[in-house]
Amino acid sequence: MPMTTSKIDAETDALVALFTRHGGDGYFGERVTQAEHALQSAALAEDEGAAPALVVAALLHDVGHLIHTGGEDIADRGIDARHEAIGATYLARLFGPAVVEPVRLHVPAKRYLCAIDKGYWQDLSPASKQSLELQGGVFSPDEAEAFANLPQAQDAVRLRRWDDRAKVMGLETRPIESYRELIAAVMASHPAN
Repeated sequence: MPMTTSKIDAETDALVALFTRHGGDGYFGERVTQAEHALQSAALAEDEGAAPALVVAALLHDVGHLIHTGGEDIADRGIDARHEAIGATYLARLFGPAVVEPVRLHVPAKRYLCAIDKGYWQDLSPASKQSLELQGGVFSPDEAEAFANLPQAQDAVRLRRWDDRAKVMGLETRPIESYRELIAAVMASHPAN
């Protein structure tokens, strides 16, 4: 059954509330908060003229970190929280593949980029290198080829590159509330809604 406007508004409010509650949390070994990272990712997507659904994916790509209860030091404890799977599962009830798949694939995109671009690994932050090992490490050539053939692979790679750049301490961005209308519009455009 399609979602009503009031249901879409309520779900949008719930997403924004996640950032209100947990957006000030540290972003796993980086010098930005969860909200700063998400907002910088979305701003980079907008700056590059990404489609609305991909901007929403950039904004929400780490929503799994806001949902899981593993704590900021989870990687230091040798645990991969699988935030991309948690986030994709959460978002799949609200959005279509244009949002969900880049979110689900942004970690494999890091593994892919490490496999195809030797300089990519060198540019990763120490925290990203640490999490890479927990996430399965660099893809083999066969894994990289399989990833590249996925329908949303290129959007996931674009998202990954914004993700890597969205770690600038003190960078001014739009507030999360300014994305309400875009989130709701993309949610409403999903055929199941």
